[in-house]
Amino acid sequence: MQCAILQLNVSDDPVANLAITLDMFRKAVALGAQFILTPEVTNCVSTSRAHQQEVLQFEADDITLAALRAEAKAAGVWLLIGSLGLKTGDADKRFANRSFMIGPDGGIVAQYDKIHMFDVQISETETWRESEGYRPGDRAVLAQTDFAKIGMSVCYDVRFSHLYRALAKAGAQILTVPAAFSPVTGAAHWHALLRARAIESGCFVIAPAQTGTHASAAHKTRDTYGHSLVVDPWGEVLLDAGTASGVYTFALDMEKGEAARRKVPSLANARDFSGP
Repeated sequence: MQCAILQLNVSDDPVANLAITLDMFRKAVALGAQFILTPEVTNCVSTSRAHQQEVLQFEADDITLAALRAEAKAAGVWLLIGSLGLKTGDADKRFANRSFMIGPDGGIVAQYDKIHMFDVQISETETWRESEGYRPGDRAVLAQTDFAKIGMSVCYDVRFSHLYRALAKAGAQILTVPAAFSPVTGAAHWHALLRARAIESGCFVIAPAQTGTHASAAHKTRDTYGHSLVVDPWGEVLLDAGTASGVYTFALDMEKGEAARRKVPSLANARDFSGP
């Protein structure tokens, strides 16, 4: 099965970002992709909560979601919108970081709200408090497609292996990890974490990523790591997109997942235990 990752370098302007994403999407379709994936916060990368309040929309009104659903339907392809920043109507005005699986008919097959919030202090000059702007989800999601069962996650979730074990035990064959990873933690941990999630679950791991310095008209810019990655169930890296934005194609052979699980049936061998 031919697939494509869109490695994006979006700004804090959802309208401008959508035009670029649609152009890449159409290129992926022209290359024969039947499953296309975009990164975390496909619609807007911003360090300003005030700006996000101005430009983000509710799910029912979001221009990126509506346009990409229409494109998926027109092309008859599967689409993972890695995530969108969306207004929620919550009293505290926090947003949702929501991933969408879109079917070939343009319908929303599944949606997942990022569970784990990136609340960290990487260095004296780099601190993130994602939970101040985004509310965490509380439900793991398995999306059923006509080619595989797909466990959905977003970015910082990748550090919490129990989520992926639960998805794999529920039948996931592919795990998606759309991201906007920090360059510091990306260089240290990105490849190791994604390979570990693939090996321990016997699943393909597909991780479309934001990359580069993200333009902002009036606010502090942000950098992301790039290196969209595809890892097979044996831990082999099938695709590393480096740091350039663009369309990256790859093929999926679902039998590889079954073969890896037969060789090392760690899910079947897992045992409950008490303590410590």
